[in-house]
Amino acid sequence: MTVTTPAITAAVRLPRGAALGLLATSMFVIVLDSAMVNLAGSTIRTGLGLSAAELAAVANSYLVALAGLMLLGGRLADVLGGRRMFLLGMSVYVAASASAALALNGPMLIAGRIGQGIGAAVAIPAALSLVLALYTSAAERTRALGVWGAAAGAGSLVGVFLGGTLTELLGWRSVFWVPVPLGLAAAVLVRRTLLPGTRGTGRFDLPGALSITVGISALALGLVTAAGAGWDAPRTVGALTVGLAALAVFVVVERRASHPLVPLGVFRRVQVSVASAVVVLIGATLASLFFFLPLYQQDVLGMGALSAGLSQIPIAVMIIVGSATAPLLAARIGLHRALPLSLAVMLAGITWLALNPAAAFTWQHAGAFLLTGTGLGLGAVGAMAMAVRDSGDGEGGLLSGLVNAGQQLGGAVGLAAIAGLAIGSAGAGTDMSFTAAFLGGAALAAVAVVLSLALAVTTRGTTRPAP
Repeated sequence: MTVTTPAITAAVRLPRGAALGLLATSMFVIVLDSAMVNLAGSTIRTGLGLSAAELAAVANSYLVALAGLMLLGGRLADVLGGRRMFLLGMSVYVAASASAALALNGPMLIAGRIGQGIGAAVAIPAALSLVLALYTSAAERTRALGVWGAAAGAGSLVGVFLGGTLTELLGWRSVFWVPVPLGLAAAVLVRRTLLPGTRGTGRFDLPGALSITVGISALALGLVTAAGAGWDAPRTVGALTVGLAALAVFVVVERRASHPLVPLGVFRRVQVSVASAVVVLIGATLASLFFFLPLYQQDVLGMGALSAGLSQIPIAVMIIVGSATAPLLAARIGLHRALPLSLAVMLAGITWLALNPAAAFTWQHAGAFLLTGTGLGLGAVGAMAMAVRDSGDGEGGLLSGLVNAGQQLGGAVGLAAIAGLAIGSAGAGTDMSFTAAFLGGAALAAVAVVLSLALAVTTRGTTRPAP
């Protein structure tokens, strides 16, 4: 089934390829800032006097807001129009970035990060829904998602270099100022080149949005709290209980809602449900890896922010290469075969990193980085393509919001869980066990491989290689 949205297609003043590149800049800007913030994590912690758990909260507050509201962002794009919601989301993101740059303490910085998450939750699915409207066939969408993934990889590439450079030269606040002019430029260009589309039909599911946001937030809080207070502490038990109860309420609300945030029937499609679960695991692996890796390089290997950023360039380069290669690999061997192969490469890289005992940066780290980046680029595009390639009319915003929310949900809960594991496993004189953190990421990647193999068996007879 293909999407036919002539109102959106006709509203583009640029060739489709140029419009795709412009829309992909939103992902570039947001990933750029996330990469820079990760490189600046050690400096932020020192500058504001944060504990390990508080630093994890700085990263997780952004992911929680992003994951909790992205489904609503996708629905808003469907009902109010992708262009309108993209402009709103990018405006919020830019304002929150400036607020984070001016933060004087941990709570102020966390508030800014929450604002960034809210803005990104609206802007990303809006931009991706416009991309899916421009490219309607399964093969075209796989290629377009390759460009989308390459833009994310490019943001990571520039971010790891620029984040380390700016942190050493200008301090950590500079990494939050960078997306301000870039985000404003992207918003202005989209406003000038895309005309307003027609409004969709339906209403907003506010109870669903509130219950999923509370559920994700409480689960993440409970997992982080467990590291310091223990799993039987009242705060931990209370947060986890509230989180699970809110998610149960979400399911009940969605079953009864006339215009649900997530029509639960979509999960009856094995391809969508399993691919979304794989996206969740990739998000968890990605968020935890890029949170702990810069800290490991700076706190254990003794590298500066700039040298740590430069050393991560192979990861970012291979994410770009993997994202650009993913459509070719899918066309060659079929998406159902390409996905487990990609995730196996990612698993090999993270496992190599986790089992490397070197106390200084070596060629083994570089080799692990190359494998990890390649697998991430191939796997992320493959899983997203598997989930959205057969979306029907009016489902573009829903499914794009679903898979992006799944990735960020995985990031929020996965980072909280692995942060709890790393903090709880820390030995004397340390506050994080990086070995435990990397092994936890490898375990998540292993589960993703198993699920992708099950998906390959299920879809083997129905999924064809893209022409």
